[in-house]
Amino acid sequence: MSKSYGFIEITGVVAAMDALDIMCKTADVELASWERKLGGRLVTIIIEGDVAAVTEAVEAAVAGSLKKPVSHAVIARPHEEIVKMVELSASRWKKKNK
Repeated sequence: MSKSYGFIEITGVVAAMDALDIMCKTADVELASWERKLGGRLVTIIIEGDVAAVTEAVEAAVAGSLKKPVSHAVIARPHEEIVKMVELSASRWKKKNK
């Protein structure tokens, strides 16, 4: 099994946390990173895990979130440049927590 990424873009921090909670409770996935744009009005949650778990988690969040996601995607076996982008994103918020 190789790493996959799942993306959910949704309006509002509360709706994003709800979507993340749904995804983590649905399947064996974990938070890879997140991005806030427009002062938190648009939030992208990025999860990682094997492709089946990520797909199941994203589908569950799309179906059950507080708000309808603006967009969503699953990338199986992401290209190394995508991995670098996600790791860069994660390093920004992980650094702040130390």
